Amino acid sequence: MNELVIIGAGGFARETAQAVQDAGEFKLLGHLDDKPDLHGTEVDGVPVLGGCDLVHELTDARVVICVGNPRDYAARARLVHRFGLPAERYATVIHPTASASRTSEVGPGSVLLAHCVLTAAVRVGAHVAVMPHVVLTHDDVVEDYATLASGVRLGGGARLAQGAYVGSGALVREGTTVGAWSLVGMGSAVLGDVPPGEVWVGSPARRLRAADEPALEQLATRTVGGPLT
Repeated sequence: MNELVIIGAGGFARETAQAVQDAGEFKLLGHLDDKPDLHGTEVDGVPVLGGCDLVHELTDARVVICVGNPRDYAARARLVHRFGLPAERYATVIHPTASASRTSEVGPGSVLLAHCVLTAAVRVGAHVAVMPHVVLTHDDVVEDYATLASGVRLGGGARLAQGAYVGSGALVREGTTVGAWSLVGMGSAVLGDVPPGEVWVGSPARRLRAADEPALEQLATRTVGGPLT
């Protein structure tokens, strides 16, 4: 059985740890986190082994990066850049209750939590976080580093560009695009394209302001992986 370490020890990392244990595909060694006060402790019974750079010493272990929140949803991309690991070091974690069709694809480092559904010809890139009860319908494209919070629904042929964050319960109309490193607020209804690097909220969703600086920094340096085509 392949060994696995989870980068991060917060909420998303803890949820991923439960998915890993439920799926039984990997032997979970523990969490890595840069907060020194967590080192040597346990989170939900899973040890925090040390700082994130320990990943370079655990060369036999696969890796999944589980950090980020609406205030800094660029954190996963920064760690991927920092580590410089080959794609084959990254695991793909899929909860056993998730449903990914045989025509769909999920990239390395991505996580699908409980009761997600990928219906037909859905493409999910690398290092994507898909929270519980997300539904991705036919021909959706989710690019690298995107985050879909709990209960998000994407209509057919929708696209989330690199690093986009879609908040809990949001709806994205079929055929529309959420631009790179933009954020859609929880419960919003996206009826038209969202430009890159912006925050949109409401029903129907409208522009609120520019995205926060970490996201704008990534937007300016989109170098890793590039968009899916």
